[in-house]
Amino acid sequence: MNLSEFKKFLLRGNVIDLAVAVIIGAAFNQIVNSLVADVFTPMLGLIGGAPDFSAIKVGPVSVGKFINAVINFLIVASVIFWGVIKPVQKLKTLAVKEEEAKPKPVPENILLLKDILETLKSIEKK
Repeated sequence: MNLSEFKKFLLRGNVIDLAVAVIIGAAFNQIVNSLVADVFTPMLGLIGGAPDFSAIKVGPVSVGKFINAVINFLIVASVIFWGVIKPVQKLKTLAVKEEEAKPKPVPENILLLKDILETLKSIEKK
């Protein structure tokens, strides 16, 4: 593999798009983690006490840490679903409806055919 092939690989759109997605994903991860840790977890704590199961053990196995991880995952997944996925789907639906509502331009060949038809009709009437 030579340097030009490597350069071509790096400058492909997919690689750059993926790099941008990873960077934005990492930044978004901080937002979601803060939302879960600073907003939702304290609210759950107010409702039913501190949601910390880390002390639960079955013999030497820390089952409580696993339960905490599962609960954290479910909270993060629900925040992403209801806070990102559903609003984006709604925006896409609205955008599609807007696009469908716009009148489609008549193709030039159809306009030309209409002109020819009108011309032929006018010739027949004479």
